[in-house]
Amino acid sequence: MPSYKIKHLTRYAYAAPVIDCANQLMIYPLEDDRLDVRSHVVTVSYNPDTAFFTDYFGNKVGVFTVIKPHTELLIDSTLEVVTTPIQFPMDEETAERQWQHLADIRHDVAFMDFLDPHTSPLHEEIRAALAGVVNGADKPLKNALVLSEYVYATLAYEQGVTSVETPTEEIWRLKAGVCQDFAHLLLFMLRAIGVPARYVSGYVCPKEEGVRGAGATHAWVEAYIPFYGWLGLDPTNNTIVNDGHVRMAIGRNFADCTPIKGTYKGTGAHTLTVSVHIENGTPRKTDHGPEAPVYVREAPEPVAPVNSYRKYVTWAQQQQQQ
Repeated sequence: MPSYKIKHLTRYAYAAPVIDCANQLMIYPLEDDRLDVRSHVVTVSYNPDTAFFTDYFGNKVGVFTVIKPHTELLIDSTLEVVTTPIQFPMDEETAERQWQHLADIRHDVAFMDFLDPHTSPLHEEIRAALAGVVNGADKPLKNALVLSEYVYATLAYEQGVTSVETPTEEIWRLKAGVCQDFAHLLLFMLRAIGVPARYVSGYVCPKEEGVRGAGATHAWVEAYIPFYGWLGLDPTNNTIVNDGHVRMAIGRNFADCTPIKGTYKGTGAHTLTVSVHIENGTPRKTDHGPEAPVYVREAPEPVAPVNSYRKYVTWAQQQQQQ
């Protein structure tokens, strides 16, 4: 069984002292029969008290506030986990029975949030493209795998062309993005053909070079396969999710699974840096984190006057998943 040590370091540096910094953390792994958390330590600058709750989707969420003036906020998460390989679907039932099962659960509250694709100006264009890709005579699992491969082949993996707020139709036009965008497009397509699909935030732990999304928080999709359950699909890497992925949160989309977000009062000028370092097997003896950040975003002071309470859920308190 693979073991991983994951160090996730987030740093906010402000151009002038800020106050009343309230934050929400969704960086706590979803432990189940395939993921064993051996240890997890989260430290935050100034050691604020952190309160916890479980959200609607079953995610563990931490919240804290730093009231006093500060020019830097550091959130350090060190996690050690052991993963177990999945049991792949046997997929023995007929295609007709499986599609009927999906039709029967459309109004089940456990699946409704993961079924209805959002309305989009390009809704019909995307559906038209799907007509040449999916085959209703095939089983849902085969169609889900085909769609994941289609997204992988259609989008170019390119950083900096999208943001956390880029809608699906813009991703479709650009034909490019990062893991977050690959996941959102696959979500739309699976839901459009009646397969429940949910967004997953976490880490990909590569065993070899060339894995997209390594060294940052990652995103993928879980599709509901009839008579099996939820199966993870990583369209960014065109693979079925197995023991090399670690889940932190699930939801309808990125907004439900944002690793870190919050508000503060003060200057809008700031710099966000994020480092994620993953070790396979026995961790090296080290007392420091990654040598260089894998994600950096600088936000200048807005030119136009705005309310003194500023909400930065796009860049200041929220990094894009790569």
